[in-house]
Amino acid sequence: MATTVSDRPGYGQLLRTPGAWTFLLPGFAARQPFAMLTIGIVLLVQHTTGSYGSAGAVAAVTGVSMALFAPQTGKLADRFGQRAVLLPGVLVHTASVSGLTALALADAPMWALFAAAVPTGASVPQIGPMVRARWAAVLGAAPGREASPLMSTAAAFESVTDEFTFVIGPVLATALCTGVHPAAGLIAEAALTLFGGLFFAAQRATQPAVRTTGPAGSQRPVSALSIPGVRVLAVAFLGIGAVFGGMQVSLTAFAEEIGSPGANGLLYGIFAAGNMLAGIACGAIAWKTGPRRRLIAGYAALTLTASGLWAVHSVPLLAGLGLLVGLSIAPALISGYTLVEALVPGSARTEAFTWLTGAVALGQAGAVTVAGRLADAHGASTGFLVPLVGTVLALVTLVALRSRLLPRSSGRTVARGIGHRGPVTVD
Repeated sequence: MATTVSDRPGYGQLLRTPGAWTFLLPGFAARQPFAMLTIGIVLLVQHTTGSYGSAGAVAAVTGVSMALFAPQTGKLADRFGQRAVLLPGVLVHTASVSGLTALALADAPMWALFAAAVPTGASVPQIGPMVRARWAAVLGAAPGREASPLMSTAAAFESVTDEFTFVIGPVLATALCTGVHPAAGLIAEAALTLFGGLFFAAQRATQPAVRTTGPAGSQRPVSALSIPGVRVLAVAFLGIGAVFGGMQVSLTAFAEEIGSPGANGLLYGIFAAGNMLAGIACGAIAWKTGPRRRLIAGYAALTLTASGLWAVHSVPLLAGLGLLVGLSIAPALISGYTLVEALVPGSARTEAFTWLTGAVALGQAGAVTVAGRLADAHGASTGFLVPLVGTVLALVTLVALRSRLLPRSSGRTVARGIGHRGPVTVD
């Protein structure tokens, strides 16, 4: 069923939403540390141990810990409010990163670094999901309907912001670690987390209202993972994480195989640029199809483009195919985040977003491990099989369970939302 709008939703209209800038700027500052953490750990631990394997293992423990604990953070934020979770969270994270840094500099044994990595990952502030939840609150999204055509634009805006963060953060951390001190990246990450997180938490007017009851006034709050559509989306986002992790390792291995390590930065930059460009375009288009269909179509394109990576053996061809893979990621990500607005009540929305971001992190951690072992044993081309297998399995799940991505009330519920004068469908 087509979406008809009389006013074209765009970034200008989105950014004129009352109260948006009060959480956008603090949110952008507060999410920078997230992109600095992994590379900061790798550079510091490699410097102190002399082993990239050890450094990667500590970073992987942090990533898995974040993926497992992030949904619980989101659930607490939905139950008690974002501010109540952020204030202690940023303090714990700052202390944990400081402890991990001190242990690494003191040449502590690996078991001690692993032990410190667990609370470091578990306490990562979930700023991205919290910003997305604030967009849903200010745009009036409600379960069973898409309250505003600007929700898709907001999802695209957040996707581009996340990608931009992962361009700036690693560069900043690397510059600090190599130009100042190997621990400078993590020290900056801890400081930015503390001050950025507290600044974001201070913006109380735009945080979603706390709801202590579930649907229809029931006393038991709904869990995001109890909603079938969220479980399906989590599987889809695991596949996207497999693409990110597989590309990172396999592109590095490919560049080393051909004797041009510097090509890695160029190739990954082109891949990331494709993701950013597609995200910008998705937010500027007035879509005539619902997010469920866009998700399946985008995922099919992602699977198709990822299927050729293992067979490419030249830099120009890999750059071109990497660009196509990047262009295919953003539509799938944005459509998945947009579906959350229609599937999940406000009382569980932050938790739902953290399940999805956690699924990406978990898929990425698994892909990095598997692709690394395949590349070591059989060459870089076999590492590229990881994105293919991950996306194929996720696409099969999406197609088989696509009916669960419709709101329980109706797959064709329409509503009039902010800045919208015509019917909207989530199909």
